[in-house]
Amino acid sequence: MATTPLLLVGGGKMGGALVSGWLNRGIDPGDITVIDPDPATRAAHQRRGVNAVAGIDELPAGLSPAVILLAVKPQIMDEVLPPYAQFTGPDTVFLSIAAGRTIPSLTRHLGENAAVVRSIPNTPAAVGRGVTVLCANDTVGEPQRAACDELMRGVGETGWVEDEALIDAVTAVAGSGPAYVFHMIECLAAAGVEQGLPDELARRIARATVAGAGELARQSSDSAEQLRANVTSPGGTTEAALNELMAAEGLRPLIGRTVAAAVRRSRELAG
Repeated sequence: MATTPLLLVGGGKMGGALVSGWLNRGIDPGDITVIDPDPATRAAHQRRGVNAVAGIDELPAGLSPAVILLAVKPQIMDEVLPPYAQFTGPDTVFLSIAAGRTIPSLTRHLGENAAVVRSIPNTPAAVGRGVTVLCANDTVGEPQRAACDELMRGVGETGWVEDEALIDAVTAVAGSGPAYVFHMIECLAAAGVEQGLPDELARRIARATVAGAGELARQSSDSAEQLRANVTSPGGTTEAALNELMAAEGLRPLIGRTVAAAVRRSRELAG
């Protein structure tokens, strides 16, 4: 199944990142239509040759999208979605990136026979380093799964789960995960300042250290455990630090509680 014509509902930050990824992968901008009420957002897409309109009533007559990607805020989905039921059929798959909106909550508006894929991307998608996990309902065919996978690979890596309940864990680990890393940068910089480093230097080296370690982990075939061991000399400074981080009440149980809290909240938001 082709990924185009492609209709993007919501052209904001994540939608814009997706469009950039698609254009970089060679999708013709003329095959992409964006719906967004904000004139500045539409103008930004139009400058790249992408069709952009304010509402569904402005779509070209006879448009039959292969993929409709839903990138609107979860809290307005119930208001926005009903008119798109007109596109429900065997030739169209709906791909949602709205956090907390389950497949049943979408098919309630689109119809029980709608082909729906729910996905959770994360914010590093904005720089092409995202990770997106997807889940499809039984109506989605293999060509449609492949089309959705291809679209989300435009902004990073992808993975699939068959049980939608696992999306809550994905949200907690990958969706919220960048915020945990950003807070670690904050904490590492603050600790450097406490030890006498100038604030600006502490912030800069903390950011560069985390970014560099992440890129090393991405490129290396070694496990995270092995990479950690590679930095840790017996009796050295890193070992002394890790004795604190890896203590019984250290980082692992803290991260466990962190992810569990996010999972609970994800389930609450999904109803």
